[in-house]
Amino acid sequence: MINGIPIWTVLLIGAGVFVASFVDAIGGGGGIISVPVYLLAGLPTHYALGTNKMSSGIGTAASTLRYLSKGYVDWSLALASVLLAVGGAYVGTRLQLKADEAILKYMLLAVLPLAAGVLLRKKNLPEERGVLAPWKRRLAVWSSSLLIGVYDGFYGPGTGTFLLLAFCMLGKLDVRTASGNVKLVNFSSNMGALATSLMAGRVYVGVGLVAAGFSITGHYFGAGLAIQNGTKIVRPVILCVIGLLLLRIVLELLGLI
Repeated sequence: MINGIPIWTVLLIGAGVFVASFVDAIGGGGGIISVPVYLLAGLPTHYALGTNKMSSGIGTAASTLRYLSKGYVDWSLALASVLLAVGGAYVGTRLQLKADEAILKYMLLAVLPLAAGVLLRKKNLPEERGVLAPWKRRLAVWSSSLLIGVYDGFYGPGTGTFLLLAFCMLGKLDVRTASGNVKLVNFSSNMGALATSLMAGRVYVGVGLVAAGFSITGHYFGAGLAIQNGTKIVRPVILCVIGLLLLRIVLELLGLI
């Protein structure tokens, strides 16, 4: 037993977290898979979210380091992106306390098919950095980090996917550098959320550490595949994540989950 949970259940959680982390390292959106895994294992909601932050945060460090080791992080954009995304997440969390979350879900029902349509029309995400004035690139990347950070605090699922699309399509970054910058932003926000959950005592630390081992493995191999294959693997994974997020929102609005 780990934190009162049978070993076999913890191993099943680990298997689900591995799949989620593999997907997350490539195209973002791993939480759409991993959070339901924790909930299906019987963890109370707050503990599921907190423990997921531990496993995903530690795992994200593995893919972040892999992108860093290959030089796929643009530091002239990254640090401000992290600060703006974290600040946006704080604003989004404050808004969540005052607004009806269903409003955002209905908006996403229109936005997600549109995003999928745009992605389907583009044969590939950029393998090379596009031509864009430096100030325009900073404006695109930083404003996207702030706005999607607000979304992350307000609702959350698919944040990494939205950041990746924004960095590639608006900031004209190549898909590998965009992925590296996204991972750095995700890692920072995960660590902030994890610290909050730990202070609130809402983390099953033992389960989280075991799952983190699976998460590290999934992130490591997923990042390697994305670095090697670029848009060939990233684009279809993003489409799958958008589909899963759309399905989740529909089920939530129908009251089925």
